[in-house]
Amino acid sequence: MSRSFMIALSAFALAGCGSSEPDSDGDGKISLEEAAAVSDGEFVKPDPGQYRSTVEFVDVQMPGAPEQVRDQMRAMLDQGPQTNEYCLTEEEAQKGFEEAIREAQAQDNCSFETFDIEAGEIDAVMVCQEPGRGTMRMTIEGKGGRTSSDTTMTMEMNGPDGETMSLVSRSQQERIGDCES
Repeated sequence: MSRSFMIALSAFALAGCGSSEPDSDGDGKISLEEAAAVSDGEFVKPDPGQYRSTVEFVDVQMPGAPEQVRDQMRAMLDQGPQTNEYCLTEEEAQKGFEEAIREAQAQDNCSFETFDIEAGEIDAVMVCQEPGRGTMRMTIEGKGGRTSSDTTMTMEMNGPDGETMSLVSRSQQERIGDCES
């Protein structure tokens, strides 16, 4: 899940760069490279500083999963939002999200069904073929800018007996001041 999460955040990093026709080769799929090209190289770069990140699992559906697995997922939901703080240095801010986009582009098993970014908002659907695990479909909706973001991601995966498992999470990032020395 962390690799898919990174790809989703990388895609969101393009928000606010304007929108154009992302499927440039007309094959019906929007590759990560095509999604990155929508930005014309103008990535939203976050302001350096101290940030608070909050991730909350909103809903988990696991039909057909063993009771023990369902109990673990319920416990994860019951934990509530997970918050941490981190310092984004000037050097990291200057790199923006370009490095993450390059890493995401190395994944050739994912493409976007839709990719719409405009005025700091994103509405995208990414599909990944996970070898040995089936198909993962991620819907990404949210908004963001230089000092904050708020996204909701819904991941749907093929589960046991062909049933669909889903995980909904919300991620918020907010600049809360200068980095502590």
